[in-house]
Amino acid sequence: MLWFQGNSMQLAKHSFHRLLRNLSASKTALPVLTLFTKDPCPLCDEAKEVLEPYKNRFILQEVDITLPENSAWYDRYKFDIPVFHLNGQFLMMHRVDVSKLEKQLQKLEQQGAGGS
Repeated sequence: MLWFQGNSMQLAKHSFHRLLRNLSASKTALPVLTLFTKDPCPLCDEAKEVLEPYKNRFILQEVDITLPENSAWYDRYKFDIPVFHLNGQFLMMHRVDVSKLEKQLQKLEQQGAGGS
């Protein structure tokens, strides 16, 4: 009886650690959606509202282009915000294109599922 309990405990421990590892991996596997913005930016505020239903599928990173350290982004996007990059690649500008966002998120999620 003790042998069985010991093995069950080892199995439960192993399963628990595997579960934690998978949860941890899925957290870090979320894509990063970068929003290039400034204050004020009514179109950016509107875009964030449109993104609300998707917020559990990416990490939103906001970059204020008016800060001195972001002057290169300011020079590039000063007339185009909001601008979005997904995992460092340009995705869209001016408004959220929901179909484009959905397509790219699904693509990344499928790649992530296939890689597991």
